[in-house]
Amino acid sequence: MAGSPALLLLLGLGLCCPGVWGQRHKMTARFRDSSITHPRLRQQLELECLTTKDDSGVFWVRQDKGGTLHFIVFISSLSRTTFEQNEKTSTRFEARKDGGFYRLVVKSFTPQDEGNYFCLMNSNQVLYFSPGRPAFFPVPTTAAPTAPAPTTQHGITKMDSCPKTLAPETEEIEQNFFCNIFIWVPLAGACLLLLIALVITIVLCQQTRRRRCRCKRPANGKPKVKPSTPNRHV
Repeated sequence: MAGSPALLLLLGLGLCCPGVWGQRHKMTARFRDSSITHPRLRQQLELECLTTKDDSGVFWVRQDKGGTLHFIVFISSLSRTTFEQNEKTSTRFEARKDGGFYRLVVKSFTPQDEGNYFCLMNSNQVLYFSPGRPAFFPVPTTAAPTAPAPTTQHGITKMDSCPKTLAPETEEIEQNFFCNIFIWVPLAGACLLLLIALVITIVLCQQTRRRRCRCKRPANGKPKVKPSTPNRHV
């Protein structure tokens, strides 16, 4: 029974397409103790399958959280059981027929036993299956977060109802910014004035030089003087 992929394939098709199979025979999988809503760790869990046709035997199958199907046991109408690897008994499960009920017992429920449990029956080449019976541990509830304790806020005055507190890093950045303004703005102004004075000086020097260059000078550098004529005495 462990190597029955055809049976698991039929079950998968039935779970995906429930309208394919006729449901003349109703099947129900449930906890035997109706007061149980969730299994308990390392505790015994007993399920039962009720069907309107009890002469064909019943399969128990588990679907894990990932959707994979796992064959558990086949219980015949004569209460004969066949587990995985065609074993007659199992260390994890017990199974039997009790009147019109086909019972499955998980001896010690562990996380690997969590899943949806189905019972199904094959009668006259028609597959009948029950709705899944979820068996999961209860989800732990987390405590509601407590409100933070009120803190005193500084920087509130009577005229200002809004707190004006800045982080130390923000205050330091703002102080450095204002200090840079007071230092660099006058320095930049002084540099600009020096640059303007330098430009004016260069322009004036060039104009003075051009005026001086208008006077013509001899090639030897001395001015031309007319020769004086000597006085002649008669």
